[in-house]
Amino acid sequence: MLTIPPVTLLRVYADFGRMDALLDLIMRSFAYMNGVIDPPSSAHRLTVENLREKCEAEIAIAAQEDDRLAGCVFLAERADHFYLGKLAVDPALQGRGIGRLLMQEAEAMAVAAGKPVIELQTRIELTGNQAAFARMGFVETGRTAHAGFNRPTSITLRKALR
Repeated sequence: MLTIPPVTLLRVYADFGRMDALLDLIMRSFAYMNGVIDPPSSAHRLTVENLREKCEAEIAIAAQEDDRLAGCVFLAERADHFYLGKLAVDPALQGRGIGRLLMQEAEAMAVAAGKPVIELQTRIELTGNQAAFARMGFVETGRTAHAGFNRPTSITLRKALR
């Protein structure tokens, strides 16, 4: 019988002592997109310093298994919703429900803050992500193009919360 250590969720603030590990987690989690999406992910522009700024400006949640960072998600507050970004799960730990746990926590935080909707964007090329978000109740509400592109590059998805 396989025993899986429990995953705990923690709020990450700008003074988080393992910001380099958080950055590494995001970079490893987004690496599969290299050469698949165009333009490249904005994750490539992250540094420890601007990740600290992101943690100050947004709600950052990390999933931790023992002492290992297992995943993270960021929520940016908007007038009528939360924008969810940089959902990342350690590639070696994917398929164990960590992403779903992070999404459930994000939804609970949105409801507690009186935000009836969570919005996110995923790239056109990432059909697996689109299907995963659809299974979680997200629906497409639009398509946008990054600057310099004459075709849609991202799909906007929203989920209405209870």
